[in-house]
Amino acid sequence: MLDLKIYKSEAENMWCPGCGNFSILDALKMALAELNLDQGKYVLVSGIGQAAKTPHYINSNTFHGLHGRALPAAFGIKAANKNLNVIALTGDGDGYGEGGNHLIHNLRRNINIAHFVHDNQIYGLTKGQGSPTTALNQKTTLQLDGVKVKPFNPISFAISQEIGFVARSFSGDINHLKEMMKEAILYDGYALLDILQPCVTFNKVNTFKWYKDRVYKLGKDYNPYDINLAFKTSMEHLKTDKIPIGIIYKNKESISYIKRHDVLNKNISLSSMNKDKNDYKRYLSEFR
Repeated sequence: MLDLKIYKSEAENMWCPGCGNFSILDALKMALAELNLDQGKYVLVSGIGQAAKTPHYINSNTFHGLHGRALPAAFGIKAANKNLNVIALTGDGDGYGEGGNHLIHNLRRNINIAHFVHDNQIYGLTKGQGSPTTALNQKTTLQLDGVKVKPFNPISFAISQEIGFVARSFSGDINHLKEMMKEAILYDGYALLDILQPCVTFNKVNTFKWYKDRVYKLGKDYNPYDINLAFKTSMEHLKTDKIPIGIIYKNKESISYIKRHDVLNKNISLSSMNKDKNDYKRYLSEFR
């Protein structure tokens, strides 16, 4: 039996009743417990939005930054201490909209971060306007006659950059989600996990039933190392009503940013030193 008490936060939860974020939070606690990660072994980083409130509701080391700016902070934390498990938590707007530029370059870097995107296909915190993943022509509280731009496909985009780990899960399947989180946290490089997460208040299209009718798990015979198959799988929902979940792509030849960077790989950082000022002076003298 998992002991999740150490992850309990005293903060009042502000999510709407029935929000998919609740099961994401539970899955995260279970993943941390099963990986035996106490507060000294990981840090949660977020930006702004309903998804970004997740660190408030778990007893952990956290950094709450600006809208769309979770990844720069996560990068800095990992660079300062490579031994920490760094988990970035964003929404689809926070991660793919405001944070889209940072997503691009952290995919390129392949920094050792697990990035969990709560993808509810809407802006929930700011009352329901279309997000980067909202479907074309879907009506929202702002786009009254429907969204006029095609949705961003984060899975296809990430695969195109040949990063090492691209996966999708569903908040309605907590055990599958927990396992995907564990795989992402343990992965040595940038791991993108897109989590389908219904917004019960502002998205009346992509409901729990809507997802349950479409989501299916990739089978054991699926080969995530085949990039052509991964591309095809990432676009399956465009041709059928089915949405695959699981590890969609893995790159065997991917080398993480930490391993490519001699200084970071050796952990020559202030976090690895004592707080004696002479240690800092010796460290700085090496770069003169």
